[in-house]
Amino acid sequence: PMSASACGFVPGSGGAMLVLEDLETALSRGARIYAEIIGGYVNSGGQRMGGSMTAPNPEGVKRCIRAAVADAGIEYDQIDAINGHLTATFADPYEVKNWAAALERTPENFPYINATKSMVGHCLGAAGAIECVATILQLYKGFLHPSINCEDVHPDIEQFAAKIPHQCMEYPQLQIFAKAGFGFGDVNSCLIFKKWEEK
Repeated sequence: PMSASACGFVPGSGGAMLVLEDLETALSRGARIYAEIIGGYVNSGGQRMGGSMTAPNPEGVKRCIRAAVADAGIEYDQIDAINGHLTATFADPYEVKNWAAALERTPENFPYINATKSMVGHCLGAAGAIECVATILQLYKGFLHPSINCEDVHPDIEQFAAKIPHQCMEYPQLQIFAKAGFGFGDVNSCLIFKKWEEK
């Protein structure tokens, strides 16, 4: 993903599961809390305005991101990192630019962005759950995993290159992570995760 030489996704295989629980119950039973989901949104681009079975409608993507941030009750500039859908297709540069437009961020103040698919491939129906687990573990441990095999950042997003980690990096101040899935059929989802802080 995000590479100038990318030529399509590599199929992956796997699965993941998340246990979602209301805070009061988790606290009362002494559960280990890895992160909070503070907001989210799902929509469809309707396969219009450039959207198709395999390409997202950019306006639908931006609406989804903005609505998830609004649902979380945070400001755009509070997002520290993005785990993108990013599939190593022609759509990757468009996705990065849609994030920038939706969050009103420039390449200079853009959050870090990584692609779990760069390491595990595209696990299709399991991709969202696997990548949510990856996002949560990064928040919990205070690091960002790399986006591998994209040292040759696509020229259309070269100005964002400094925000793409190519190696694992410590990020102890990481607080809010956005995770998106912009899937087949022009269906979009975005979740906003927050690091859990013991009260």
